[in-house]
Amino acid sequence: MTTDFTVIRDTTPAAEIPRGTVVAMGNFDGVHLGHRAVIDAALRMGRAHGKPAFAVTFEPHPRSFFSPNSPQFRLSDEASKLRLLAGTGLDGAVVMTFDKTRAGTSAQEFIHHDLIQRLGVSGIAVGYDFHFGKGRAGSPSLLVSEGPRLGIEVDVQAHVDIEERPVSSSAIRMALAEGQIDEATAMLGGPWFVSGEVIHGEKRGRDLGYPTANIRLDKNCSLKHGIYAVRVGRGQRKDQVRFDAVASFGRRPTFDNGAPLLEVFLFDFKGDLYGTVLDVAFIGFIRDELKFDTIEALIRQMDDDSARARAALAAAPDAFPKLGAIG
Repeated sequence: MTTDFTVIRDTTPAAEIPRGTVVAMGNFDGVHLGHRAVIDAALRMGRAHGKPAFAVTFEPHPRSFFSPNSPQFRLSDEASKLRLLAGTGLDGAVVMTFDKTRAGTSAQEFIHHDLIQRLGVSGIAVGYDFHFGKGRAGSPSLLVSEGPRLGIEVDVQAHVDIEERPVSSSAIRMALAEGQIDEATAMLGGPWFVSGEVIHGEKRGRDLGYPTANIRLDKNCSLKHGIYAVRVGRGQRKDQVRFDAVASFGRRPTFDNGAPLLEVFLFDFKGDLYGTVLDVAFIGFIRDELKFDTIEALIRQMDDDSARARAALAAAPDAFPKLGAIG
């Protein structure tokens, strides 16, 4: 894991910003294989010239700014995205606030003010479909044309395909919404994960012999309701402890059909997790969420779910997202 990962924000003093960096630019939601191709290009460029390589990304996601009332299923929130970026080998990230001012900044002004004057970049890597600046007027072709005049090397990466299907954040969201965990994992280059604090629930699992760690996911999460084989990480640095587990995400139709909740049963664990932040990586989809007529039938199904989850996790003993430490 990377422990020396620098995060630069709009408020970072200019004196603290390293000059001559190579940057990979993008929104990087999920940091999938297409994003990693851009990041790898920046890393190669940086190594070739002896310069640090950073990601340049935007928060909140521009889509959220332009469509604030439309649900946005993000694959990774800001903290998770930074940890994924830190796990790629990058030296740091530049997080630019996407607000009214930045949305109104022309592409040329963004290049000259944000990239040249403030960051002093020496190289840029982008994906083929990356656009920036007011009206999305900035494009890879603009960067390529401006690069020689500004003395900046520009690398444009083509789309990445898996089985002739382009990898994209939207395709991964669709796969997760359909419970296609293997497909999402392939496009991400590792398991999709969420991170959240364990909260108090109704304690029903304890009475059933399956005490769960409950985590409230973002209200816009479109993950398919169902039962999953998951791997759980406790702690966010080198000493992170991991547990195999089975999880339910949904509305608990047998009981209350309430708000969606992630309920995680950690195998072979005893202890209090309330208030603890856990990383939950989704390794396999087991079945749809169901309503049971009796508690006995539910427990029998939970026993079977656990056995199937253990088998799926045993077949993927090292499956977990590669995360770096921030700060």
